Amino acid sequence: MSWTDERVEILKKMWGEGQSASVIAKELGGVTRNAVIGKVHRLGLSNRTGGGGKAASKEKAAPKAAAKPKAAPKPKPAPKKEAAPASEAPAAAPAAEKPAVPARKQIIPAGQPLPPQPSANEVSPEALAKVNEIEKGAKKLNLMELTEKTCKWPIGDPATEEFWFCGLPVQQGKPYCEAHVSVAFQPMSSRRDRKR
Repeated sequence: MSWTDERVEILKKMWGEGQSASVIAKELGGVTRNAVIGKVHRLGLSNRTGGGGKAASKEKAAPKAAAKPKAAPKPKPAPKKEAAPASEAPAAAPAAEKPAVPARKQIIPAGQPLPPQPSANEVSPEALAKVNEIEKGAKKLNLMELTEKTCKWPIGDPATEEFWFCGLPVQQGKPYCEAHVSVAFQPMSSRRDRKR
């Protein structure tokens, strides 16, 4: 189906009269409601000029719904206190108790190191010791110095100036050096065992 000039004129006329997209689609035949809506928007007809459609009735109904005032929440009754015997008069009235405010999560500003996070896949201490030794002799490259032959393992916080990449020669077919490959790529069976 193509939008001929005659079909476009029928669409414009019916849309201006406030007809729905479904009714227009049935009248034209061979088009869906969505096709009519798409053509209306492409033609820039999305605002109705005529009256008497569903859009006009919705506009009239909206102010009535907005006019309803919202009910104020009812205050909770104060807890009842037991009356003290006449011989024991309180020295002073207790201060009003404040409702408990839930604790907010601590927001860590940019550039600050994150607190240690628990890991589902913890690395063995031997592998970490090996990585720490390797990192002492790393080339400490910045992003612009990396090549396909240098280890791309990031070290430090990217928001600080102490951030760098390992830079040692990569293991064949991997983006990291031998030490960082041992941390990044672990056999599936050892990962399953750690989760248990």
